[in-house]
Amino acid sequence: MVRGTARPPTHHVPRTTHVNPEDRRRYLEHAQDLFNRGEFWLAHEALETVWRSIIEEDEARVWQGLIQAAAALLHRARGNRHGTVVVGAAALERLAGPQQPEIEFETVQFRAHLARALAGEGDPPRLEFRTP
Repeated sequence: MVRGTARPPTHHVPRTTHVNPEDRRRYLEHAQDLFNRGEFWLAHEALETVWRSIIEEDEARVWQGLIQAAAALLHRARGNRHGTVVVGAAALERLAGPQQPEIEFETVQFRAHLARALAGEGDPPRLEFRTP
């Protein structure tokens, strides 16, 4: 991802076994903390831990979008315009659509804020858990 190319839709990263709810929440809290501190590469890695445990294609697509958002923001921070545009476009595409109930993070406003940040119109978005 950091190489500046978007992942193909059928990326061949080995899937792990199901992650129990407590561990999943712990991984997500860690990813959120890293992302919101601007540690985009480490957040990308932490989000991949959850993504690898996903079986449902629609859910996996959104997680891929969040992972790509972190990578695009890393490219932005490093001044890599091409990486920002290419990976950012892939992230926005995968994050498009309504909020999916199985995704713990709020994604609709996140995507809108990400689009503005990638266009140079503001700070990076924050990963926030959805409110019940």
